[in-house]
Amino acid sequence: MKKNIRLAVVGTGYFSQFHYDAWKRLNVDLVGICSLNEDEANKYSKQFENCEIFSDFESMIITTKPDLVDIIVPPLNHLKFIKISAKNKVNIICQKPFTNSIKEAREAINFTKRNKVKIAVHENFRFQPWYMKINEILKTSLLGDLYQVSFRMRPGDGQGAKAYLERQPYFQKMERFLIHETAIHLIDVFRFLFGDIKSVFANLSKLNPYIKGEDAGIVFFEFINGIRGVFDGNRLSDHIATDRRFTIGEMLIEGSMGTLRLNGNGEIFTRKFGDNIEKKVSYKWIKKGFAGDSVFQCQKHLLNHFLKGENLINSAEEYLENLKVENYIYKSNLKKKLLNLV
Repeated sequence: MKKNIRLAVVGTGYFSQFHYDAWKRLNVDLVGICSLNEDEANKYSKQFENCEIFSDFESMIITTKPDLVDIIVPPLNHLKFIKISAKNKVNIICQKPFTNSIKEAREAINFTKRNKVKIAVHENFRFQPWYMKINEILKTSLLGDLYQVSFRMRPGDGQGAKAYLERQPYFQKMERFLIHETAIHLIDVFRFLFGDIKSVFANLSKLNPYIKGEDAGIVFFEFINGIRGVFDGNRLSDHIATDRRFTIGEMLIEGSMGTLRLNGNGEIFTRKFGDNIEKKVSYKWIKKGFAGDSVFQCQKHLLNHFLKGENLINSAEEYLENLKVENYIYKSNLKKKLLNLV
């Protein structure tokens, strides 16, 4: 891909390493990095011909005049940076979970519309190769009529006073954690695979006393097409996997003609109804970057949109539906009742 887009980036935290790696391989023209961590900024700048480093976001935007900005910081500053970018007519990619609330998300979308700039959300889970393969399988009649899906999230990284401090310490202080920060990925995956959601029922809890938000919970979903879903999340428990943060859990899809199972190593198995033997699904993916190189695939998709006008599947407006589901999950937990979204 040719260097024909000027990109600026804000953020040098833990997850940014996957963004910079993907942008390097996509051969973009990185013109500026904004960070309060000068050492990390220098490290990444060297990978991009010593591009200019800034400590102030607006100064970077005004000085470098990028075509596109990648916002890779926690939600606290999303809306602020989105508004600065939009008023300077710079298109935007914003890291999930995309602002602090659905109210802020709507404000961000409306502001970018008024300033006639595009905004997309970096949501990479649906680009993970196992979900791409599962989506391909579901388009066939292999499983028959679909009954239900369940996902057991068990990364095992949430125990004790030091939970999350090594990678993303702000996790400990998030008032809304399990759903807003992590399950939002699975909401997007569920909608990608099974369509829009009709109703939710949630029971959330906090198991680790050292953090502020919820870190465990069970959420029941009913999709518009009648399929049922369960998200069973617990950040303190683990599951069988070489790297327990690879798929962060296991998925089971059940239908009239069989079942499909995703394990913690990204392996997919199918079993025909009435059989006792599973068959491993053969498919290829690259063990590179984050979770099967999903960040690269996500950014490639975004770049193809901004450069070539290809269809965008993760626009901020589309992502708003995920935040709507999230909002209803928290409401359901508070009210202790099933809530209809539509």
